[in-house]
Amino acid sequence: MSAFVTDAGDSGLPLTGERTIPGLAEENYWFRRHEVVYRRLLDLCAGRDVLEAGCGEGYGADLIASVANRVVAVDYDAATVAHVAARYPRVEVVEGNLAALPLPDASVDIVVNFQVIEHLWDQPQFVAECARVLRPGGLLLMSTPNRITFSPGLDTPVNPFHTRELNARELAELLTGGGFTLRSMSGVFHGPGLAAMDERHGGSIIDAQIERALADAPWSDELLADVATVRCEDFDLLSDDERSIDDSLDLVAIAVRA
Repeated sequence: MSAFVTDAGDSGLPLTGERTIPGLAEENYWFRRHEVVYRRLLDLCAGRDVLEAGCGEGYGADLIASVANRVVAVDYDAATVAHVAARYPRVEVVEGNLAALPLPDASVDIVVNFQVIEHLWDQPQFVAECARVLRPGGLLLMSTPNRITFSPGLDTPVNPFHTRELNARELAELLTGGGFTLRSMSGVFHGPGLAAMDERHGGSIIDAQIERALADAPWSDELLADVATVRCEDFDLLSDDERSIDDSLDLVAIAVRA
């Protein structure tokens, strides 16, 4: 999710709220919160044939391509596909529907799907497609906002681009119901630096950004300075044994195709 609708950053793509992009100071919190999962799970993609289903701006697919044998990226938006093809030449990008992935059966080792499942209308069909294109023993790597903390107490998601958000139990049921074995479920949390920012901004750096967006209000110098300095290292990726998964910001699942 992005809390902002603004002009393009370094990527050249407009920020609509449907995807996050690099190169915007105001977007940096959301960008780093997404990027941290790519970096923490990157080693699983080393030497593998990888599909990123829903690649968005393409920065993640390009990062994966730095270690993978091959990266195919699929996105439904033609302008996004053209952008990825021009900006990230080591990524093979294809326009397609995630409910009918344009890949043969058993053609990849890893499917990456970060911050996308919540945008899809037919989530079980997408998971079935992931199982179809994965080789036996292949991995599905998925992240998604935790419904409990992202849209607390709401029937409709805060982000208008989200169709259905999930909690940890619902995500696990979606994956196991689609023929996967859940290897692990972890959560993204604020580390000490971000906890300090929360305190400086009324208890939540997230709410401070969203309130500014909803009110179409200018950024304070302090808020902009804090958001612009957020790093991947400021987020913790923890298992349920380390901290309650229901308190997490984002859920991160690793599932195995039978």
